Amino acid sequence: MAKHHIENNIRRLRFDADEMTQAALAEKAGVTRQTIVAIEKAKYAPSLELAFQIANAFGKPLEEVFTFTGGKKDMPD
Repeated sequence: MAKHHIENNIRRLRFDADEMTQAALAEKAGVTRQTIVAIEKAKYAPSLELAFQIANAFGKPLEEVFTFTGGKKDMPD
């Protein structure tokens, strides 16, 4: 079975957002800095709601912040 993984561009987006700190992003998203660290390092996959809150903090669509990778599940015809 293929392993699925959620990648993110949070570090680059923080840098592009006037070098926003992890703490500032955490405050905007309503979570702790440690949560942002874990998500940024791909140690923790955010809930869908949190993923949207993080994307909102950057003013970006979800797809510009997070990418789902892994094997494709066969779909019946």
